[in-house]
This record gives sequence, C-alpha cells and structure tokens, in this order.
Amino acid sequence: MATYQTDLPAIFGALSDQTRFAVVERLARGPAAVSELAEPFPMAGPSFLKHLKVLEQAGLIKSSKLGRVRTVQLAPESMRSVEDWIRAHRSTWEKRLDMLGQFLERDTQ
Repeated sequence: MATYQTDLPAIFGALSDQTRFAVVERLARGPAAVSELAEPFPMAGPSFLKHLKVLEQAGLIKSSKLGRVRTVQLAPESMRSVEDWIRAHRSTWEKRLDMLGQFLERDTQ
C-alpha cells in the first residue's frame, strides 16, 4: 500500500463542508478579498472566518493583508497529495467499475 502525506484527512475534512468547498471553487477563478468571499453566505463574519481558518490549516488557502484588505488565494501545491492519491487508486476503481458493467450486462441478457 502506498503512503501519502498526512494532510489528506485534513484536506478532505476541510472540503467536506459545502461552504468551504464553495470558497475553494470560487478561489479557483482567482484571489479574492475576504469580504467578497463571505458575501454569498448568510452567516456572521466570525463564523465565516472560522471556515477560512479550517481551509488555511489544511493548507488549501493562504492569505495576505494589504492595508485593511485581506486577500485569499488557493495554495494549489496542497492539492498535489490529493492528485497523487486519486491517481494511485484510479485504475483499481476503473477495473471494478468495468467488472460491474460486465456483470450487469450479462445479468440483463
């Protein structure tokens, strides 16, 4: 069995929340100010900042402050371990799905 960076559980945990997932999806288009990111979500500022903290602790985002504006951007290097994990498991999943397809085809004939 292959070994992966220990950050995978934190990354998957961070992405499992729909708000945090939406933030990452938005940041895929480019950096944004915290106020812009928070706008679509019906929650108080401190609650939204907790979501950003989880994403930052998981290594998915990084932020910088210029004056009074905090800008957030993706940290794409953190997704490399996710990509490696998916690549390592992809062939197994594809083989199993192919076998299921063949079984279902035989069963219906």
